[in-house]
Amino acid sequence: MNIPETSLPRIVVIGGGFAGISLIKNLRNAAVQIILFDRRNYHTFQPLLYQVSTAGLEPDSIAYPLRKIFRKHSNFHFRMAGVESVDLQKQEVQTNIGTIAYDYLVIATGTRTNFFGNASIRSNSMPMKSVPQALDIRSLILQNIEKADISEDEVEKKRLLNFVIAGAGPTGVELAGAIAEFRKGLLQNDYPWLKKEDMEVHLVEGSDRVLSPMRPRSSKNAQRSLERLGVQVHLNTFVKDYDGTIVTTQDGKTFDTKTFIWAAGVTGAPVKGVEGDALLARANRYKVNRFNQVEGYENLFALGDIAYMETEAYPKGHPQVAQPAIQQGKHLAKNLKASWKGKSMKPFTYFDKGTMATIGRNKAVCDIGNRSFGGAFAWFLWMFVHLWFLVGFRNRVVTFFNWTYNYINYDKAARLIIRPFKGK
Repeated sequence: MNIPETSLPRIVVIGGGFAGISLIKNLRNAAVQIILFDRRNYHTFQPLLYQVSTAGLEPDSIAYPLRKIFRKHSNFHFRMAGVESVDLQKQEVQTNIGTIAYDYLVIATGTRTNFFGNASIRSNSMPMKSVPQALDIRSLILQNIEKADISEDEVEKKRLLNFVIAGAGPTGVELAGAIAEFRKGLLQNDYPWLKKEDMEVHLVEGSDRVLSPMRPRSSKNAQRSLERLGVQVHLNTFVKDYDGTIVTTQDGKTFDTKTFIWAAGVTGAPVKGVEGDALLARANRYKVNRFNQVEGYENLFALGDIAYMETEAYPKGHPQVAQPAIQQGKHLAKNLKASWKGKSMKPFTYFDKGTMATIGRNKAVCDIGNRSFGGAFAWFLWMFVHLWFLVGFRNRVVTFFNWTYNYINYDKAARLIIRPFKGK
């Protein structure tokens, strides 16, 4: 593994997402050795994955090399590797490139797609949790439109132009809005033989409203905006099966489609060896105290989406979004520094900066404090916040340029089939 021995405390961090990056950034000048493991050599800004999948942005706009983020950190080492297991007794992490001992272990592995045990949906649907998956969706969407443009079979054409999304959380809502705008802005210009009415977008949700974590007013506004774009919203509808051609719901509805995107839920991504009582089985999240220590351990921590911390304000744990992860990483860094100085650690308190989702051009909803916003103001606020939290100056500039270009020209510059999707 080629990591030098050291007399400094060694912190091993598993996962280069928001939580892991936040922790390491805030330990920059600490007298420790930090080792970061991740299967990929880049950090992904997941809130904008849907724009890659709908040809709004290229992947390098929302991805940033992990080594570049920490190039000015001393005693930092990144290894692109998969963690296979942890030995808590020996305090060792086993990876596919070797084994290393630790003094402190931080698990920040985030989540993975939850198919709720449905094998057919897992095999045939399109999830969107990573850049490669987003590129697969982009290719599939564009390929199906190209096929529809040359198809003489009306049934097949309808199937190719029918887009079904399961899950009306922020990801599903933003995907549905972006695909609907794709139809509005590009279909009539680039595919004159296809009618705008031939392309349908269906959003399927099991609860009684879209964006259920947000206030009812925001949910109502979001649904109204989606429907104005032509998205057909199906509430109180649970997907039962998808065989690659037909989506079947529990109440008997069917959707004939070649593009079925699964955005209906996530589950934690625990590490083998850290299980038992520490793992909350129903959510695959580690139970942590107010200091982010995994239950029963002093030098084992969990951050972000994988951490389940019950508080009076959040009796079911914090929302699995970027802000809790960022704040927990920063707070843990402060607590570790305090403990090394012999001071007491302070409990974590989450500061909710608000929730937001975009539906399309000049359309977004925001819940901030006790107020809800919608329309163009919320949309510009959404853009500013996402630009602010993108990693890297270049990424901000490129993303801003693409958004400006798309806004002025009603165009999506990244609609390229670079890597054709060949199916699963």
